[in-house]
Amino acid sequence: MSGADAQVQPRKTGLTRRQKRTLSRGAQYVVFVAVVIAFAVTADWGRLKNQFAQWDLVKQMFPDVITLALKNTVLYTMSGFVVGLVLGMVIALMRLSSVGPYRWVAGIYIEIFRGLPALLIFVFVGVAVPLAFPGTEIPGGTYGKVAIALGLVGAAYMAETFRAGIQAVPKGQMEAARSLGFSSARAMVSIIVPQAFRIILPPLTNELVTLFKDSSLVLILGVTLEERELSKFGRDLASTSANSTPILVAGLCYLLVTVPLGFVVRRLEAKTGEATK
Repeated sequence: MSGADAQVQPRKTGLTRRQKRTLSRGAQYVVFVAVVIAFAVTADWGRLKNQFAQWDLVKQMFPDVITLALKNTVLYTMSGFVVGLVLGMVIALMRLSSVGPYRWVAGIYIEIFRGLPALLIFVFVGVAVPLAFPGTEIPGGTYGKVAIALGLVGAAYMAETFRAGIQAVPKGQMEAARSLGFSSARAMVSIIVPQAFRIILPPLTNELVTLFKDSSLVLILGVTLEERELSKFGRDLASTSANSTPILVAGLCYLLVTVPLGFVVRRLEAKTGEATK
């Protein structure tokens, strides 16, 4: 063997990194298709149809599922969101305050209400408050109680969102406002907070979706037939009919709102990302 032949390197026969990624992706598709086929073959579609797809029950739910249940769900959500928005902004400003007691109170509030399940907050508003203050009634009845309960839950998360948004605004904005004669409070309200809102709009929309789903806890407070939201409405009809079709329809009504909101969140996040580039 000559010296030239000895220096010839053997050809690599292994797969390239790109080929490995392609094979891995193809294997994942195969597994996914196999799982779908296995589910389609082994599922008892007849029993599923009898339990979740009774057209007569679907027709019985309309139009009340929209004009009553969905309407109440939206009203509960929006009232809770407004309360949470206002309270969350106050808590955020307290958290950023130079006054120590304000920061301590805000921090304790955030830790408590982010750590407690929303169910316990509803119990607190519906049971503990009337016991602590006998003879007092929360304005608005059930709607007022839900607004406060959802607001207390949402405010703890919104406060941290507001704080992050305010701190994301360049400090030069405050300095420029002060140089123009603005007080700290006026500069915060007129200059900083509006800019922070544009930054935190996507997470605030996510919080709206969360509150929309948490509104199902209204049943803890005890509601009349006219005050039922989607979950309570579907569960009541499912109990009387011994069929799960109403629950499925209620779930689809939730998706009717949450899916478009999710699309809005993605669009807002994309616009925010483009604006920050």
